Amino acid sequence: PSDDHSQGKQLRLSQQYFLVSASLQSIFKDHIKNYGSLDTLPDLVAIHINDTHSALAVPEMMRLLVDEHGYDWDTAWNMTVRTLAYTNHTVMAEALETWSVELVSTLLPRIWSIICEINRRFYASLRGVVDGEKLGRMSIVAGNQVRMANLSVIGCHSVNGVSALHSDIIKKSIFRDFYDIYPDRFTNVTNGIAHRRWLNQANPLLAGLISDLIGDKFIRDADELHKLAAYRDDKRVLERLGEIKRLNKLDFTDYVYRTTGFRLNPESRFDTQIKRLHEYKRQLLNVLKIVSVYLDLLDDPDKTVTPQTFIFGAKAAGGYFHAKRIITLINCLSDEISKNPRIKEKLDVFFVENYNVTKAERLIPASEISEQISLAGTEASGTGNMKFMLNGAITLGTLDGANVEIADAAGKDNEIIFGMLTPEVNALKGMGYHPQAFISDDNVAMAVLDMLEKGWNGENFSEVTNNLRNSDPYMVLADFKDYRRAQHTVQELYKQKQTWNRMSLMNISNAGIFSADRSIMDYSRDIWGATPVK
Repeated sequence: PSDDHSQGKQLRLSQQYFLVSASLQSIFKDHIKNYGSLDTLPDLVAIHINDTHSALAVPEMMRLLVDEHGYDWDTAWNMTVRTLAYTNHTVMAEALETWSVELVSTLLPRIWSIICEINRRFYASLRGVVDGEKLGRMSIVAGNQVRMANLSVIGCHSVNGVSALHSDIIKKSIFRDFYDIYPDRFTNVTNGIAHRRWLNQANPLLAGLISDLIGDKFIRDADELHKLAAYRDDKRVLERLGEIKRLNKLDFTDYVYRTTGFRLNPESRFDTQIKRLHEYKRQLLNVLKIVSVYLDLLDDPDKTVTPQTFIFGAKAAGGYFHAKRIITLINCLSDEISKNPRIKEKLDVFFVENYNVTKAERLIPASEISEQISLAGTEASGTGNMKFMLNGAITLGTLDGANVEIADAAGKDNEIIFGMLTPEVNALKGMGYHPQAFISDDNVAMAVLDMLEKGWNGENFSEVTNNLRNSDPYMVLADFKDYRRAQHTVQELYKQKQTWNRMSLMNISNAGIFSADRSIMDYSRDIWGATPVK
């Protein structure tokens, strides 16, 4: 539920507690049935907190062990910490939940008392070791708020991020104080994807080609995909790879027309950005670029360009007004382009209604460009980027999240990278970011913002441009010029079909490391203390 009002907050916290308590009670019941007592729980069970939405597992496990199963506090705490581990998925506030003391103490009085005792003992363990200011930042309760991320770090034996860059960032930023105290508690597990779904099921034509070339062992072991690299200069294989992409584009085009009536041009380049609509993911940066292309074609409808179709798929939180306005903007732009058939032949925009996995299974195999353009330092990992890579799309992206590891795996010459790096972003923030400086130095940016303020069909987007002009929290305008430079690189490379298909092949052949099989092996070996079985 939306938590921008008190009833929503209460419902959300109630749901979280219900699900956590039901899960723990079920686990405990099964363990006692199988082993007679809970004494061996930490040795045989691993319970994972996935973002702070399940952080109440820490005090609830203590409640169950102390109140219902008769363990003393110290024994129960040792069992809790040894059993629980925490994955942080983003530095965004929604995954670093805080709840008001009033809400927690009123709704969950026993849980509140346990949280207070955990905090008291934590303080006592570090008093004299850590200065008061640092202890205050690490406290679970501060400023009349209960900090669920701090609770998760204190109550778990392991804390991990979901990409190498992200895990490094959390150690240097949000959990810096904890990392100083518990360095051995922090690790990384890069996300993974189900390659059997996103390759074999979603793209049978490509899976068939791979089987013909290297056999079918890749179905069980994604590392086998490396063998594809041997065909990087095989003209026949590269042509077949391009033909498979064309057939997938035709399939998606047909599907879209049958289900929506929207006509896509399968001869255009499919450039796709599908992910939750959030300002830090910068769908707006993509829109600004598209408007700049639209303005060029308005000035010169006869301009020779490679036709390009920009495809978006996204959902926004119900109470996220700004995100919903960006969705409206994308659809208005699509409608406006559709009114001009000469421009639509060269430039099109399509927003996938009710985007879901079923639609992604058709769209991802058809996509040629994977837009991964979040501001450096904000996207924890991403998994869509991995699915695109596996299906041979070229990443157009910032060096953020798992994009860094994708570029390292496939080679930076097989991706198209732009934008500031994380240290540059932090330096610009430290100096004081002023978006107007980037607007006044860029005639294209000025023209694009002016067009959005005029709008189309009675809709104008002044609230969007005002946000960009006055604050631009995710530095869209700072990266806009280099993004256009990267887009030009895309256009030039796309004309070189053999080069493009080779880049595609190198992405596929290096995607095995991003299999969920590897990710689960990492969790099993490094966090859960299990012995993985291949």
